Amino acid sequence: MNNLKKTPENQPNNPLHGVKLVTILEELTKLYSWEELAYQININCFKSNPSVKSSLKFLRRTPWAREKVEQLYLYSIKK
Repeated sequence: MNNLKKTPENQPNNPLHGVKLVTILEELTKLYSWEELAYQININCFKSNPSVKSSLKFLRRTPWAREKVEQLYLYSIKK
């Protein structure tokens, strides 16, 4: 079993490498309103009393939601 630590050399094509979740969320909230984020990704942390802090808490516990946010971020930076 290979327990190599993921380093930049191991992830040369990963555009999310080194990007913190808080940075992703801050960038998305600059591009979109909370209402638009809730429309794009149907999760309650964007609908009901949204904040960066509460969204981070939810996204860190919920892998499927985090993946959707990361995909929207990747789509948004490619524009």
